[in-house]
Amino acid sequence: MNDRIVRIGGASGFWGDSAEAAPQLVKSGNLDYLTFDYLAELTMSILSRARAQDPAAGYARDFVEVAMASVLREVVDKGIKVLSNAGGVNPRACAEALQRLAQAQGLALKIAVVEGDDALSRLDEFRAEDVRDIHSGQPLPARVMSANAYLGALPIVEALQQGAQVVITGRCVDSALPLAALMHEFGWSAQEYDLLAAGSLAGHLIECGPQATGGLFTDWEMVEGWDNIGYPIIECSADGSFVLTKPAGTGGLVSPATVGEQMLYEIGDPADYLLPDVRCDFTAVRMTAVGPDRVLVEGARGQAPSPSYKVSATYADGWRCVANITLIGGLAERKAQRVSEAILARTRRMLGERGLDDYSLVYSEVLGTEASFGPHSRVATNREVVLRLVVEHKDRNALELFAAELAPGGVSWAPGMTSIGGGRPRPSPIVKLFSFLAPKTQFQAQVWINDECWSVAIPAVPQVATQACPPTTYTELPTGAEVGAVVVEVPLLRIAHGRSGDKGNSVNIGIIAREPKWLGVLRDQLTVERVREYFGHFVEGQVSRFDVPGIAAFNFLLQGALAGGGMASPRSDPLGKAFAQMLLDMPIRVPVKLLESPSAAE
Repeated sequence: MNDRIVRIGGASGFWGDSAEAAPQLVKSGNLDYLTFDYLAELTMSILSRARAQDPAAGYARDFVEVAMASVLREVVDKGIKVLSNAGGVNPRACAEALQRLAQAQGLALKIAVVEGDDALSRLDEFRAEDVRDIHSGQPLPARVMSANAYLGALPIVEALQQGAQVVITGRCVDSALPLAALMHEFGWSAQEYDLLAAGSLAGHLIECGPQATGGLFTDWEMVEGWDNIGYPIIECSADGSFVLTKPAGTGGLVSPATVGEQMLYEIGDPADYLLPDVRCDFTAVRMTAVGPDRVLVEGARGQAPSPSYKVSATYADGWRCVANITLIGGLAERKAQRVSEAILARTRRMLGERGLDDYSLVYSEVLGTEASFGPHSRVATNREVVLRLVVEHKDRNALELFAAELAPGGVSWAPGMTSIGGGRPRPSPIVKLFSFLAPKTQFQAQVWINDECWSVAIPAVPQVATQACPPTTYTELPTGAEVGAVVVEVPLLRIAHGRSGDKGNSVNIGIIAREPKWLGVLRDQLTVERVREYFGHFVEGQVSRFDVPGIAAFNFLLQGALAGGGMASPRSDPLGKAFAQMLLDMPIRVPVKLLESPSAAE
């Protein structure tokens, strides 16, 4: 039996994560692998524009110039392997820059590059196939900035088998980086779906950096040492179980609740989380504290993957300008509304005089009024607010006019209009996302090490669908009525943890019972109908609830809740980060007997 433990550190959750992450993990983590996740859809469009201006650009420069520059010698000395999707749209240029850094430090480094995700040159082919956006059903836009398939772990496995110490990819699934390391180390095959699901879960838990070690935790006041928060480490066994922890002496908190929140983050249906290597079922996953800041995770299950890759394209769709105007004094909200009306009336008149069309979108928020809570706001009087006014137009000149007409309000309109945050705003291009599915057979992943190339075969998906994982169900869930007639109203926060994030134009909200005794109350009161009504001022589509019995949780998916979502959304919370915080404020009626009864740990 293979009793080896493979230790993998997650040093980056996005392009812009802390420069302290890699040194912290390398110095104190005793690692076998160091992984970096940099890519998001907006990142791909930025990198595409950069490469169009400079053929040597198009990758996450921070990976080379900041992260690896700070740890490269120690990485080489300790034999740590590095896996990163920092290559963006130009992984070869990224590899060349890293090789130059190694040579400047007198270090020998074997770097592999994974290619095959870029689909930009094949758009005419996809257009001829009439591909449609998987969310909206719209056809592929005429002008596309980037288009990349989400590759899986197998090309990275091939690179490691060819002896690479550093593997640089373009677009791949975030969790594929740790999964590839585990497939390589333990010899997991592409058909061992339960193991692939476990490795994917390990990758999912560390792909957002310290979100698994206390970052964004519901009970944030319990988390000490934010300034030195520990980045995650997974200690993985050949059977797929692993312990999630962090470097000793760092801040943060690793507990079943912090890890559970991250497991539910942005996964949609926990029984059918789709990845290129495996369809994951996390509903039976168990999390157990096995020491201070150490949580054992086990129980992931898997099935054969889809025969398709998800391809994400980005395209420009006009221009956006965002104004943030501070107003102070009595009736501040009404002042903000009058200021918004005046700016729009004046600039619309000026646009018409110049022969320009009206704005294609106008979106106004008054921050400080609990506007995000809609009808659940408890703010009656506002004496200090920020007017956030967003306008969009196909012509940049129209937004330059809008931006220029903001400052005159400082002498024209409301008393207490103190500033335009950041000065005159600049119009920026609106980048939108278009996602579609394409057969894996239309892509050929390749691994390059210097001038040698290996093509990577992707196993055919079984013609007969594998048997679905048996459903995981809750044990008996007593409702409030069964426990006792006397009830009291408390915020959901009192009995649950929560974490939310975006899924395209949808919001994912994970709700975890603080103790199993609350599951019946949650199922009884936190219904699909009630959640949809609570967010009725945002949600335009269907709301679904999924059971996650393994960690005593429910996962909600709110479709059409983000006004376009991500880059397309004009809201101040375009990624749905605050939805869990708002839901945790919902009043829940609970039996007094349950509030008074001690927990099993007491």
